[in-house]
Amino acid sequence: MHALDKPRWHKSSFSSAGNNCLELATVSESTFLFRESDEPGTILTTSPSRLAALLTLARSGPRLS
Repeated sequence: MHALDKPRWHKSSFSSAGNNCLELATVSESTFLFRESDEPGTILTTSPSRLAALLTLARSGPRLS
């Protein structure tokens, strides 16, 4: 079976029991998948460095124009 066929998804411990959170799966050392739990058919593929940049931006809070 190919790794993309059945990834092992993980939710943040900060997520509620509902379908309103992001889920992350590791495919390899260089590939991560993430999706929104209420839209599980839409899966984004990214690298560790790009995921780290996204998380840094998200943690920095809202930006005002």
